[in-house]
Amino acid sequence: MQRRIEDESFATLTVAAVARRLGVAPTTLRTWDRRYGLGPSSRASGAHRRYTSGDVARLESMRRLVLSGVTPAEAARVALCGPAALAAKAGALAATEPTRFAGTGGRVLSLAHGTPQMRGLARAAMTLDADAVTETLQHAVVRDGVVATWDNVLRPLLVAIGQRWEHTGEGVDVEHLLTECATRVLHRQPLATGSDAGPRPALLACVPDDQHALPLLVLAAALGERHVGCLLLGAATPLDAMRDAVRRCGPAAVVLWSQSRETADIAAFESVPRLRPPSTLIAAGQGWPAAPPPNVIYAGNLRQGIDFVTTAVHGS
Repeated sequence: MQRRIEDESFATLTVAAVARRLGVAPTTLRTWDRRYGLGPSSRASGAHRRYTSGDVARLESMRRLVLSGVTPAEAARVALCGPAALAAKAGALAATEPTRFAGTGGRVLSLAHGTPQMRGLARAAMTLDADAVTETLQHAVVRDGVVATWDNVLRPLLVAIGQRWEHTGEGVDVEHLLTECATRVLHRQPLATGSDAGPRPALLACVPDDQHALPLLVLAAALGERHVGCLLLGAATPLDAMRDAVRRCGPAAVVLWSQSRETADIAAFESVPRLRPPSTLIAAGQGWPAAPPPNVIYAGNLRQGIDFVTTAVHGS
């Protein structure tokens, strides 16, 4: 009787309500229903299908397994086994998963040292499952922070996709999807505002002709976590626009990103207006030489960029 009452109380949950409860997109739930049979099992008035407590429990198991790196098909099979077999089967799958997809053939990326989380994200990206990619990245950012997600999950995966493209000519669609999903997640992260952000923000921009704005977006989100104010101009910023922005906001630091030697031009820093007090000039990205002119600091990685900008904005 208690079980029946509990099920009836959950029978009022719609797709949108369950999606909010689990932190996934409604389209993800519909996909799991269509592909794996993990849909609502109760019907309300008007023949609308609703989720019971048992349905929600299976979906929660499905989500935990997918986020841990188990394939959606395997996760669904385990989730449908029932409570008695769930713990044992989930543990066995999680224990064997890191070595199951080490090959390079088919639609699998080569991730010899990848974590289960990275492998799950890779599979979602390779199948162009934007909902799963976005959800996994959002979960990683909330749990581990922007820097750890970039260093341990997102950047290594982008490198692996690039290597696949170099060897096979395939993967541009995967890279674009992953970049778009990451951009969506990072735009959700709050930027620092108010007195805690510092008296003068940092200005972040790509040099002209450089379209790789994702690393700067990662830097902006990481600075937001540390309450460091910044203004993000984004990809391929014309020098005239950059100069105007410097004059208008008087930044404590100017970060110019270059992904390749073809777009890197140290003369771009000569275009930065001279302010009093002066802006700290920071070259970021692999396109710049590791030994720039004396008035320019080279940030070789994300953590260095954060430290340099933080020092310029907050003075420590």
